[in-house]
This record gives sequence, C-alpha cells and structure tokens, in this order.
Amino acid sequence: MASRQTPDMIYTKVDEAPELASASLLPIIRSFAAAGGIEVETRDISLAGRILSLFTDCLSQDQRVSDDLAELGELVKTPEANVIKLPNISASVPQLEAAVAELQAQGYALPDYPADPQTDEEKEIRARYDRVKGSAVNPVLREGNSDRRAAKAVKEYAKANPHSMGDWSADSPTCVASMPGDDFFSNEKSATITAGQTGNAKIIFTDANGNETKLKGGLNYEEGTIVDATFMSAKALRAFIKQEIASMQPGVLFSVHLKATMMKVSDPIIFGHFVSVYLEDFIAKHGQALDWNPNDGIGDLEAQIAGNADMEADLKAALAARPPMYMVNSDKGITNLHVPSDVIIDASMPAVIRAGGIGRGPDGKPAPTKCCIPDNCYAPVYDETIEYFKANGKLDVTTCGAVSNVGLMAQKAEEYGSHPTTFEVPADGTIRIVLASGEVLHEHAVEKGDIWRSCTVKKLPIEDWIRLGIRRHKATGTSAFWLDANRAHDAELIRYVEPALKEAGLDIPIMAPREATRFTLENMVAGRDVVTITGNVLRDYLTDLFPILELGTSAKMLSIVSLMQGGGLFETGAGGSAPKHVQQLMEENHLRWDSLGEFCALGESFKFLADKGRAKAGVLGAAVEEATQNVLLNGNSPERKVGQNDNRTSHYWFARYWAEALAGQNQDVELAAHFAPMAQALADKEEAILSELMAGQGQSVDLGGYYHGDSDKTAAVMRPSATLNAILG
Repeated sequence: MASRQTPDMIYTKVDEAPELASASLLPIIRSFAAAGGIEVETRDISLAGRILSLFTDCLSQDQRVSDDLAELGELVKTPEANVIKLPNISASVPQLEAAVAELQAQGYALPDYPADPQTDEEKEIRARYDRVKGSAVNPVLREGNSDRRAAKAVKEYAKANPHSMGDWSADSPTCVASMPGDDFFSNEKSATITAGQTGNAKIIFTDANGNETKLKGGLNYEEGTIVDATFMSAKALRAFIKQEIASMQPGVLFSVHLKATMMKVSDPIIFGHFVSVYLEDFIAKHGQALDWNPNDGIGDLEAQIAGNADMEADLKAALAARPPMYMVNSDKGITNLHVPSDVIIDASMPAVIRAGGIGRGPDGKPAPTKCCIPDNCYAPVYDETIEYFKANGKLDVTTCGAVSNVGLMAQKAEEYGSHPTTFEVPADGTIRIVLASGEVLHEHAVEKGDIWRSCTVKKLPIEDWIRLGIRRHKATGTSAFWLDANRAHDAELIRYVEPALKEAGLDIPIMAPREATRFTLENMVAGRDVVTITGNVLRDYLTDLFPILELGTSAKMLSIVSLMQGGGLFETGAGGSAPKHVQQLMEENHLRWDSLGEFCALGESFKFLADKGRAKAGVLGAAVEEATQNVLLNGNSPERKVGQNDNRTSHYWFARYWAEALAGQNQDVELAAHFAPMAQALADKEEAILSELMAGQGQSVDLGGYYHGDSDKTAAVMRPSATLNAILG
C-alpha cells in the first residue's frame, strides 16, 4: 500500500522472470539502501495486480488491493518520482483469460472475460478488462522521452566475449514481405493543430445510408499537437496474405511478425486475418459449428476441438496443405499463428536476423523464412537489415560500435497511444475527425472490416525529444533523425526538427527508416557509436534489434526516462518478461534471467537521489557500478543450464562485490564501517552460500501460481540460502 510521503525509491512488482528475480534481489537492495537511510517501496503493476485493482467490488475486504498503476501515473508527473520499472506483461486476450482463471481458482470472485458482451453489465465488465489488455502500463508511466543505451561495461564485455551469430549467404531466400499499398503507411493523413483548431473533437462514422455513429468523443487537442488518421484495408490485407502464401518457395518457412501486445486493438485483428486465410478451407467446412475467433489463434482452436477426431484430423490436414510455418516451439508444436502474443516483432525479427535469416520449422530443423510484416511504416528497417547482411555477411561483434536510442514516447505519443481511437469498421462508409468548430480535420472512405486508427503527439514532448536528441548527438557525434518526408506524420515532425537543428547550428541528417538503417549499420560496422533518434514504435523496435545483434540480448539495456516534471523513471531493459525462463525454473529450479538491467537501473536511481542532495545515495550508486562491472568481468552472470550459475548465484556475487566496494571506499566512513563486516562474512561464507543456492537445482518447484504466485513459496525458491539471508539481515 502507498505511504503518505513519497518514498525515496519505488521498485515495481511485475510478472514472470523479472518478478521471480525480484524475490531474490529486492531484499539485497533494501538491506543496502537502509544503511544509507534510503526507503525502498514497491508498487504492483503486475497483470494480476492490475486485474484485482479494477474489481474491488467483487472481492472480500482482505482480497482488495490498491490501484498502484493509477498512483504511479500521478507520481511520475512530480519532481519527486524515482521509479525503477521492470518489464511487465502486455496481455493478449489468451493471457488475460488465463490470469483471470488462475485468480478465480485461488478464490477471487472475478467475472469471466466477456468475449462477446451483449448486456450492459457484460459491456461494463469488458470495458474494465480492456483497461488491462495490451500495453496498459507504459503509456501511463512514460511522462518523458527515453534515452536507452548499454552501459560501457556491458558493451566491453560483449566485445571481449562475443556471442554466436549465424552466417549469411548472398543468395538466402529469407526476406521481408509487405503490402503493396492500402496499408497504414499509404493511407495516413496528418495535421498540426493550430490555435484556431484547439479544443474538443470527436470521431464520427457515417454509413452508406447516412446514419452517424460517434465512435469516440471527449477528445481534446492542444495547439501544436500532431494528429494522424489512417486505415488498413481488410480486403487488401487478405489479398496480400493469399499472394504471399501462394508465392512461397519450397523449403522456406512462412511467418508473420506483429506486436499484438502494444498494438492491442489493431494487431490482433491483423493476426486473425492471417489465421483465417491460412486455415481458409478448414473454416469453410467447420466455421459455423465453432465459437472461435481467429484473432485468438490456432492454439485456442485446438483447445476448442480437442476430442473431436474429425475436426482434429481436418485441422491437421489443413496445416499440412499449407507452406510450413515458422515455429515458436517446434518440440511442443506451437506455430507462429498459435497465440497472438507469442510472436512479438521486436523480439522475433532480431532473432531471425541474428541467426543468419534462419527460423525453426515444424520438424525442428533450421530453414530460411519469409517474414510477413504487412504495414510499410517500419518494415523497411528489417528488410534493409536483411539485405545488408546478405551483401556484407554477419556482424563482427568484437569490433562494432554501440547503437543507442533517443525515443519520442512521452504522454502516449504516436501509435502506442492509439488504443482508444482504433476501430474495426462496422460497415462501408466514412470516418471523420470533427473539431469543435465543425471543421473536418481528417476523413477516410472505408469498407467493412477495415482497421482505422488515429494517434497524436503533443508539442512539449516533441520539443523535449529534439533537445534530448541534440544533447546525445553532441555526446556521441554520429546520429540521425529517423523520419520519412514521404510519410504524412513524419513530414509534420520534420517541421519541428529542422528549425531546432538550424537554431542549434547542427547538421544532423534526417533520413527515412530504410536509409537510416543502412547509415546506422555502416557506421556501427566501422566501429563508430551511433544514436538513433526515433519515434515511439521505432524506439521499441530498435532497442531490441541492435542490442540483440551487438550484445546478444536486449535485456541488458538501460532506459533513462527524464520525466518532464523533473522526476526519474529507470527502465530495466527490453526483452519482455521471459516466460520460457519461468518454465525452466518450475521444471528444473534454474532461473537464467539476467538482472544486469536491474543493476544498471539501480545505479542510475541512486545517482538521481544523489543529484537531489542525498550524498549517501551517490556512494551507494558508485558502488553499484563497480559491483556490476565485477559481475561481468568475473563471469558471474547467469548461464542456461542446470548446475551452472543462475540468477540467484549472480545476486550473491553482486551483493558481495557491492559490499566490498562500499567497505573499500573512503567517501563515507560510516558506510565503509557498516559494510566491512558484511563484505567479510560474504567472502568467508562463499562455499556455504553457493552450496545452499545450488542445492535444489534439477528439481521441479511449486510457486503457487504463474500470474499470481504465493509469496512465501516464491521466497523459499528464490532465497534458499539461510546463510546469505542471515548476513543480509
């Protein structure tokens, strides 16, 4: 629960692997921070916590929880905010339903998720659950723009200990396929709101008979806000999918790459079109007998028809008649089209590229892959990357430069803020954005099934983003604004960027994503560090793509969000919440999640407090940096297999190095005296502690739940060393 006074540091409670790691790491952080008089509290932004906070009226008094996300949403608008934000689940519908079912089984009287709400009560329940779906957390917390990069120690370690990279051949059939037109890119309209256009606005749908429906009211546009509107044609999308399936080469896998979590309205619909086209014959035969939405994927279909031998045989035949699919897990038969949230473009595409254009097919064997990315706004980034490596061979990670990012994301910027204003068109007609004056800002003729959306980005976040980009350019020397003058939205942004660069006396190039991709690859291959200055979606994509190529993972990246009101938000890396890591822990009691991102964020959070006048925080933060470097240099990071270092042993080493750094410094004699005996005890008891931490590996464990685990059971698994626990106090 929240305290009345803003805590010195807030550490978020999240999901899956990072939350399991917190059960081990957070007691260490609290023990060390307390010695410096620093209060560390948690706030729950996990999927289960967010669900429970929205249904307090259904719960008993002892089951009710506070709405911590709402509290944090207000806190990040203040100068006192100091939040360490770990990765959380951006829930797809199947994940949401699974979490609800688990909570119900634990005795929480939650209503079922209404897939097709009919009554007012069902619609109200659905509206509550929809607040939890997709990227429900990040738009609330990101009241600033991001500066995401790898710590110097992380980069140097990667160069000295290169990860594996797949070989590329010039004739590889791996490719990116995108729609020839009628997508979001080609249909986009954009305008910057003038002083005379400010105020309320609404989105109106008018059908072919002239009947009007207000899709969204209560919009309010400020002067200087860029407002976009666009749509993707369902007919054109389905024609594209059919063409790409028909044109598959033998031996090449078929795949689609979307972001159904962050783009929680549009991309599940697009995903559903891929599923329904791929299974067209099966649906034609059995569709009327099924209560199944293709947007939920083949996995949900398999669950529904389980035990129906005829349908199971027909589904198997339908899959066999199509080109082989890129697999999420070939051992378990989980295809690219099983669950919308299983293939996330910013993770799946870098994995294919790092492997040399290779995915795994239904037989488990590696094969080249056709990567369908329907919309052309950002697909050229991946297409150009693939073509570059075909021509030049794989990246040499021992010599390449570092790629960092400055991302425009504050105040729900761009597409990632479009969820409330995205609609599947109910019938042929037109959709208009109508201003308070009656002026029509944007208008599109649409057809039934088209996906229409609008998004905005405000003036102050844009100006802050440009200043941050200029500051990082001056520190690095090589950078580019990733903006396409031929895209409507980007053309409006360029009208902000060009005068700012002229005023600063700088000639930072402005390039379309394809050209900027090649510019970045050429410079990083030459050993130069590069800053990519991008919008919100590319911020997300590039901070996975380049780190996975140069570091082997995006989980070791640090994102510093300088909140616009003076607070700090420190995100602990990309890479999601690693469900496969949880599965391994439950089966083998080995957690390979690497908390390096948390270490880096922790150091920055202490620095933030030091800048506010907390001297001991500065000493603690400097010691965190030293400890982090030692974890890397001494090979104490988690490894993949049972019997090797895992997350818990890495935390022991981090705590030991942190204590040793504090005991050895001379800036604060009080802290040195406090940590000297702890450092000695951690060294003296090394053998006993490591033995206790490793003793349970190889055995299955019970966490008491997946989305809403039992805290005592989790602590028993993640803190198995009584010796270490006693030393920490």
